Amino acid sequence: MSEAEQPEGTRAFLNAFRSRRVGSMIPLGFASGLPAPLIGGTLTAWMATEGVDLTTIGIFSLVSLPFSFKFVWAPLLDRFTIPFLGRRRGWMIVAQLALVLGIAALGWVNPASAPVMLAFGAIVVATLSASQDIVSDAYRTDALRAEERASGTAVFVAAYRGALIVSSAGALILSDFLPWRTVYLIMGLMMGVGIVGTLFAPAPELPAEPPPSFAAAVIEPFREFFTRKRALTLLGIVLFYKVGDVVAAHLRTPFLMEVGFSRTEIGAIVKGLGLGATIIGALVGGGLVATLGLWRSLLLFGVLQSTANIFYAVIGMVAKSYPLLVVAIGVDNLFGGFATAAFVALLMSLCDKRYTATQYALLTSAASIVGKLLGAGSGVTAKALGWPGFFLLTVIVAIPALGLLYLARDTLKETSPEPVNVE
Repeated sequence: MSEAEQPEGTRAFLNAFRSRRVGSMIPLGFASGLPAPLIGGTLTAWMATEGVDLTTIGIFSLVSLPFSFKFVWAPLLDRFTIPFLGRRRGWMIVAQLALVLGIAALGWVNPASAPVMLAFGAIVVATLSASQDIVSDAYRTDALRAEERASGTAVFVAAYRGALIVSSAGALILSDFLPWRTVYLIMGLMMGVGIVGTLFAPAPELPAEPPPSFAAAVIEPFREFFTRKRALTLLGIVLFYKVGDVVAAHLRTPFLMEVGFSRTEIGAIVKGLGLGATIIGALVGGGLVATLGLWRSLLLFGVLQSTANIFYAVIGMVAKSYPLLVVAIGVDNLFGGFATAAFVALLMSLCDKRYTATQYALLTSAASIVGKLLGAGSGVTAKALGWPGFFLLTVIVAIPALGLLYLARDTLKETSPEPVNVE
């Protein structure tokens, strides 16, 4: 079947992935995902290998704090421009080059004899990685056209997940054959994928002027957002859209262990099947947004995302069942991928290009806060309601976001993409 003979919806779906701008998300997503395990799971595995005590290893969870506070220095990256490659790609190159050196340098520190130096190095790498995330998110928002946001995000997420595998499972396998110093050197050099990707990524078509002062870079992102039509409704959608999924995920592993699944079974099914389903869901969801439009996608995927938790409620009622677990994990991660593609496209549509770095960092922080707060009491709720009642409650808590979506339908329909033009 020729392209002209394809149904209009199919053409829109396929065209959403064909532009150079979307293609550039592959190396940028890979570079964004690579550092995280190297200061997380991979680092703790190295420390355990070297005989570092568990108390010290536990304290190292704090080295990832810069990711939670990246909005603090995001205004600096909005305000100032590197004198090459523009405001977004220039900062990306700086962060990526620094990460090559920072990751490689970590490998030269002995975890057993110099844990403080290792912690300092890990914090530096975390800060550089968070900075790369800030400008990568800003570049993605500035460079992708409205109709490409969901598909571009889906490609970015798929590459990001692939990088996580490389720097976690891949690094651990290499460590059986090579010294850790060499492993971290190899991982640092792999940041070259992002450097090459950044050099060849297209510049944003309509780059905005940076804020005129640092004060404006801090204040104006708030003023600009809250003077918009239906600003509070849009903020409510951001706060509550993923809340049911976040709360359910917080207790999913303890629930499965209590039902009777082993850690090996959970790792193989949840991590293996779940990762594949998430990538497929993000890619398919990204194409569907181009076909359905942003508002309809958010509404449909929001419903699907929340109802997926019903399968966990069923497992709680019938006890251990491998077929049910496979279905639950597959459906949950597939629909979660759909919703993530649409939700990130929403966040991108809410950013003013003058303040993308700051607004996107603030919106992503806001998107996680309600789920984390409710997650703190999720154990008490699960004890009171039982597992079936708990997971059914996570379906119910998605209703406010769906109601707010309906109220904001006219505003969000204005941001729905037109059919994709490929250049």
